[in-house]
Amino acid sequence: MRAVIQRVSEASVAIDGTTVGAIQKGFLVLLGITHEDSQEDVDYLVRKIKNLRVFEDEAGKMNQSIESIEGAILSISQFTLYGETKKGNRPSFIQAARPEVATPLYEAFNAGLHAAGIEVATGRFGADMQVSLINDGPVTILIDTKEK
Repeated sequence: MRAVIQRVSEASVAIDGTTVGAIQKGFLVLLGITHEDSQEDVDYLVRKIKNLRVFEDEAGKMNQSIESIEGAILSISQFTLYGETKKGNRPSFIQAARPEVATPLYEAFNAGLHAAGIEVATGRFGADMQVSLINDGPVTILIDTKEK
C-alpha cells in the first residue's frame, strides 16, 4: 500500500462538477493499493498517518499530529501510484489491485481513520475525480507499507 500524504489548509474532490468531499486543515491522502496488500497494511498505515507529526507547534516546529490539531483527511483512491515506467513511456498498472481487492481495503482504511477519531471525507472509488488542494508548506510525505 502506498500513500502520498499532503498537508493541506483545504482540499476538495468533485465528480461531474459536484463536490463530493471537502476538508479544511489536515491531510489529502492519495492511496494506492496493490494485490499483495492486506488488513495488516491498512492498520499500519492508519497508525502511521494518525501519529505523523508534521503540523507546527507554538514554536514553529513540525511536532503535532493530525489528531492534536483536530484536522481532517480527504482520502482519494489512486491506482496510478502503482504505475510502472521501466519499459517505454506508457505506464503499466499491472501492480495495482483489481477493484474486488482494492475497494474493501480502501473502505477499511477510511473506516480505520474514522475509528481513530479522525474526520474523513472521500472521493468515489474508480470515478473520474477532480481534486483541488492548497498544499500547506508544502509538506508531502510518501509511505509505502512494504518498506517498513
